[in-house]
Amino acid sequence: MPSAAPSLAAGLRIAQSVADVARAEWDACANPGWPSDRPLESAGTDARLPYNPFVSHDFLRCVEESGSATARTGWAPRHLLLDGPGGLAGVLPLYLKSHSMGEYVFDWGWAEAFERGGRRYYPKLQASVPFTPATGRRLLALPGADAEASRRRLAVAATELTQQLGASSVHVTFMPQDEWDLCAGLGYLRRTDQQFHFLAEGYRDFDDFLAALASRKRKTLRRERAEALAGGITVEHLTGRDITEAAWDAFFAFYMDTGSRKWGRPYLNRRFFSMLGERMADRVLLVMARRAGKPIAGALNLIGSDALYGRYWGATEHHPFLHFEVCYYQAIDWALAHGLKRVEAGAQGEHKVARGYVPTPTYSAHWIADPRFRKAIADYLAHERAQTDAAIEELAEHTPFRKG
Repeated sequence: MPSAAPSLAAGLRIAQSVADVARAEWDACANPGWPSDRPLESAGTDARLPYNPFVSHDFLRCVEESGSATARTGWAPRHLLLDGPGGLAGVLPLYLKSHSMGEYVFDWGWAEAFERGGRRYYPKLQASVPFTPATGRRLLALPGADAEASRRRLAVAATELTQQLGASSVHVTFMPQDEWDLCAGLGYLRRTDQQFHFLAEGYRDFDDFLAALASRKRKTLRRERAEALAGGITVEHLTGRDITEAAWDAFFAFYMDTGSRKWGRPYLNRRFFSMLGERMADRVLLVMARRAGKPIAGALNLIGSDALYGRYWGATEHHPFLHFEVCYYQAIDWALAHGLKRVEAGAQGEHKVARGYVPTPTYSAHWIADPRFRKAIADYLAHERAQTDAAIEELAEHTPFRKG
């Protein structure tokens, strides 16, 4: 990867580790008004910008200091920092990448096209949370009159840094729509995809949610929940101090089994989960299934102020519908009980629609340095956006909710 120090405009600098930035300054931009130790009881009741655990200083430090996202693993931190009159005014979590793994917005075809054209696609810059397909702010500006200007400066600075580092492109993924629109006005290409989210819609509890379903679908979900817990299987919710190292050991075994089958090599190491428990235990919900007292399956969720984010699942025993129960139905139960507005269940999975999760667009913006490839990718993305819109519209017709 390029090693020459880039020359940035006045007020801009790079941090090669989130640990190089004061926690309070980072979080004032990432989650303004939400101290990391804010009690969970306030979730869902605050009028400020929602708290997102993934852009917090604590989460990114866990991912980097554990050795999961480092230059050695192809995720070299190059966080863009914008200084203002009173201190840090903006942050863009940014990584110099030597591959496209762990991103969930797929550009392998673009890399192949660059190679066929005699150009290098890697390194590239990735503005995202490593291994995390969850929507959240990326242009993290301190609130105030200058916030919009700060966001624009960060987006422009990323393109300038791309050229100085000799990278092919910069990719801002799983961003909110307003940032997507802002970047489009600065020459970024727009891309869409879809996920499946559960929307609370004012439901009091799971039975209230079931009442909104068509009769046949309602019976199906009840049957799945009953069969999932047949044979004496029990489920528990662990958060805060209840998440012991023994619980992390059990979950890590689940994670390794699923990760090895899905990706070949899991992205996160065991140390990451211990660090997460040390720094963010009150922002973690670990759903554990047991049979005869032994952990047999689990799902890891992170807790925001208005959303529950499902991340990883695994099992050492396989039982009908246990995956749906531990990952989807228990998440709905917990979110409704704690006043959260939605559950984001991660990437892909059209089977989620039948479980009450609705198709929802996701947004990413891409700046391509080479004008020839930029034009070709722009044409491709225009067609892809139309296909995504059509897919979301079609899937929305197959939700289990009562018509009318």
